[in-house]
Amino acid sequence: MNTYQTFEVTVEHFVARVFFNRPERANALNQTAWDEMKAIFEALDENDEVRVIVLSGHGKHFCAGIDLELLMNVAQFSNACEGRKREQLRKKVLALQAPINAIEQCSKPVIAAIKGGCIGGGVDIISACDMRYCTDDAYFTIKEIDMGMVADLGTLQRLPKIIPQGIARELAFTGRNVAGIEAERIGLVNRTFASAEEMFTEVMKVAQQIATKSPLAIRGTKAIMNYSRDHSVADGLEYMATWNAAMLLSDDLMEAFQAKMQKREAIFK
Repeated sequence: MNTYQTFEVTVEHFVARVFFNRPERANALNQTAWDEMKAIFEALDENDEVRVIVLSGHGKHFCAGIDLELLMNVAQFSNACEGRKREQLRKKVLALQAPINAIEQCSKPVIAAIKGGCIGGGVDIISACDMRYCTDDAYFTIKEIDMGMVADLGTLQRLPKIIPQGIARELAFTGRNVAGIEAERIGLVNRTFASAEEMFTEVMKVAQQIATKSPLAIRGTKAIMNYSRDHSVADGLEYMATWNAAMLLSDDLMEAFQAKMQKREAIFK
């Protein structure tokens, strides 16, 4: 994989591990990190050696969100025209949304493994992941409200589709911390673990299990679930029929059938 300034990326046995790598800044993301995150997930989407992605952070924390220096620079535009200045600001917000969208739009499942703080933009990021696991002492906070701003990178759009509306609103309005045990109870994470070592062991088991499945079927399942989340049941079923008309008759299907008949593990391209 390419060398990145703010991330570490490794690939082994069809599993990509992506680490935030600014531990001295609690993995707060500067402009370089935002740019690299978009590039990484777009590259992994195209990489045939990757079937599933595990996202975590080096150091004590998962991710402290947007770096304050970048946040202060976002609103500083020199254009004298207010309309053009606001247009520039809108483009900047959309540009910051794009790397997180790249996680959701990546055709491979993305699993977040969270220890320590997941703050502000960190919550935006995990909300775009397919699955979330954390340690008991991890904590989550929608910090933007305490900075006098509206969370603008996806939390308010995605989180209410992961946890109940009332709880999502409570967290967005109060900015309070949600510890790992509560995060599991409200459905924000799939499971919590007593230690980071136990969490990573179990998360890698899940990732490796996914990596043994048909890559085409896994990518299709993610695409269908994302589409169905945002559309009616009728629209989702119509889209499903069209998808399978195009994708069902594959080499993966034949390999799965043959492996079953021969009582062996399937080996997919």
